[in-house]
Amino acid sequence: MRRKLTLFIKIVIVIFVVTGTVIMFNGTADETGLTASGIYNLKYFTVLSNILCGIITLIDIIMLLALGKNINLLLRLVSVSAVGLTFAIIAFFLQPMYKEMNMYQNGNLWFHLIVPVTAMIGFIFFDSKTDEADIKMPFRYTFAAAIPSLIYGFGYLINILVNGVGEWPDTNDWYGFLNWGFPVGICIFAMVVIINWIVAILMRLLYNRFSNIEK
Repeated sequence: MRRKLTLFIKIVIVIFVVTGTVIMFNGTADETGLTASGIYNLKYFTVLSNILCGIITLIDIIMLLALGKNINLLLRLVSVSAVGLTFAIIAFFLQPMYKEMNMYQNGNLWFHLIVPVTAMIGFIFFDSKTDEADIKMPFRYTFAAAIPSLIYGFGYLINILVNGVGEWPDTNDWYGFLNWGFPVGICIFAMVVIINWIVAILMRLLYNRFSNIEK
């Protein structure tokens, strides 16, 4: 029964990701500055992380149905930590800072809240019960889980170095991290990577806590 519930949750996650993607790509930029028009939404870590989560979850579903086993645990940790980072940044940083903006509307409702929360719940309470591993998740996995935000940060900064910051609304600094200068922007990105790592640590801790593996 638990395996069936796990499979059901994974299917729901994929449906949620597809729903959010369709809404996001068919929408237009809004006043939050966190959405663009059409394919240009791919510049946001939120969109990329949710799509990554959807792809890894879809592969996991196929493997469960075809082979009866999960995709590599590290890949699942990477995907859930990436959307967990998106959830944390919006919930605890951007939304409180910009209270006049609704960062949970349209496609962002799915990508900032629904997908991340569903993915984290599924990973902690269901994946931990069905994984075939005979050892707990090793701590070293948490470092690899922070790689997506590190790669994104490098790409973000390199794009600005090559093409310049630009002027709003066509700026290449769409998150506004360089408003206080390049050194501060780099520090902000470093903090984002650290938060990504902390999220991965928390996911690992809870996964191991609720696993079926003997203490």
